[in-house]
Amino acid sequence: MAGAKETPRQKLISLMYLVFITMLALNVSKEVLDGFGQMFVKLKSANGRVYDSNEIYYNKISVNAREKEGKWVGHERTANEIKKSSEEFFKRIDEIKETITEKQREKDPELKEYSQMDKGEALDLLFFDANGVSPGGTAFVDMINDYKMSVIQVFGSQFPQYIEQVEGRFFTGDQNSNVQNKDGQDQPWLSANYEGFPLISSLAKLTMMQNDIRLTESDVLTTLMGKELELESGVNESNYITLLKTEKGAYYQGETFDGSVILGRKGGAQNPNSVNLTIDGRKLGPNDYDLIAGGVKLKVTAGRPGDHTIEGDLVFLNDGQESKIPVSQSFAVISKPNSAVISADKMNVVYRGVENPMTISIPGIPDSKVKATAPGLRRAKGSKYVMIPGKGREITINASGSLPDGQRVNTRSKFRIKDIPAPRGTVRKQAGNISIPKSSMEVASIGAELEDFDFDITLQTVSFKFKVPGQPTINVRGNKLDAKAKSALRRARAGQSVQIFDIKVKNPKNPNYRFKKVSPVICEIVN
Repeated sequence: MAGAKETPRQKLISLMYLVFITMLALNVSKEVLDGFGQMFVKLKSANGRVYDSNEIYYNKISVNAREKEGKWVGHERTANEIKKSSEEFFKRIDEIKETITEKQREKDPELKEYSQMDKGEALDLLFFDANGVSPGGTAFVDMINDYKMSVIQVFGSQFPQYIEQVEGRFFTGDQNSNVQNKDGQDQPWLSANYEGFPLISSLAKLTMMQNDIRLTESDVLTTLMGKELELESGVNESNYITLLKTEKGAYYQGETFDGSVILGRKGGAQNPNSVNLTIDGRKLGPNDYDLIAGGVKLKVTAGRPGDHTIEGDLVFLNDGQESKIPVSQSFAVISKPNSAVISADKMNVVYRGVENPMTISIPGIPDSKVKATAPGLRRAKGSKYVMIPGKGREITINASGSLPDGQRVNTRSKFRIKDIPAPRGTVRKQAGNISIPKSSMEVASIGAELEDFDFDITLQTVSFKFKVPGQPTINVRGNKLDAKAKSALRRARAGQSVQIFDIKVKNPKNPNYRFKKVSPVICEIVN
């Protein structure tokens, strides 16, 4: 039968049948194309919403990793790996969509003429060739499988209950990459889903795959957030704190305390859009505060002793509407103390040989009426003092003053006196054992430093000793090698070590202070 010749009539009938079948395949109804177009638009919108939600969770996990550490450090690593592979996959699909819609966008830039997207040649040329699936199509399937395996490896290894869901979303066929088409025949997964389909259908399918990517990210993030995500909407210790609201900023002993304990939301609050505040009638400028979530943080001086009033409005914009939240608060710069406040600004000891900054004050008493005495202590300005201790291992500071009601306050505080630590010798600001070319050694500066010392002291080199193996020790004045020392240096061979020791230094601001012995520097000559 296969070898029988067809009559002209049979040939005509066969040709008409083929044309009819082709017309049925190509003439997809406008309603079907519009339906795919609506699905395409809704999926794009959904992808944007899921992306915004995912970004919030990515940020929460990052914040938890910084603030709580522990398990959150590992969660952040997992989230970042999922985010990286998801973004790469998502963007590659975007590039494919850009390629196959290039001609359509020439006449339809916004891709809204769905009825004109009934041809799929652009995608067919990208994914298929005369031999079936093209290298480009194979690369696309490999990309899907690589992403699937990446998620399973990073996330499924920790939460195996999600493996089946991930495999279902990104299924590309059996081991031979084949699926059954509507006629029950084996066909490559890519051909069954994309070959010969209208452009709008393929766009919708690709966008649906992007939606699967975003939903996979969402599953990962919500699982990592765990119970913390479930508790966000309720009132609990993870998202609320208690705040104390008082009618005034300070209370005297014996007064009735009328404060209120109220709930305050942790994070998520909106920063004010503008601020209109005054303290005691003085308008606050932009440098007097910082905008923070739900309010402002003031940066003003406390002012004179007494009650101070903060008044005005915090202004918020909600959907273009201005909302003013009134402010009426007060604070007091006064208390009824029974002791003075004396503290060293940098440490709980004072050092011999330097000016130690001190703060000495008595709350409720103006600084000008506070008297502080101790050997080597002098007032700089207001409550700021400078202490230059002398001999001994301990010093006592006496502070006194009178409250407005006449009550006398006297306080004695003791501080230990310590010597400045021994400096370390340096060559070119390097200490210990160093390697240096002979030419650099000739011009290098010899100095000393105070390692991890809280005071900024510039040490000046007075003299040092220089020793080359086999040569006499040379005494040098200043901070660089002199002619005699350079001459000895020229006799040193590569690999030999010269010594800089017995370095004498002074503090120009206190030249009479005698520093402890400065550690030497050993310099290996490299050429």
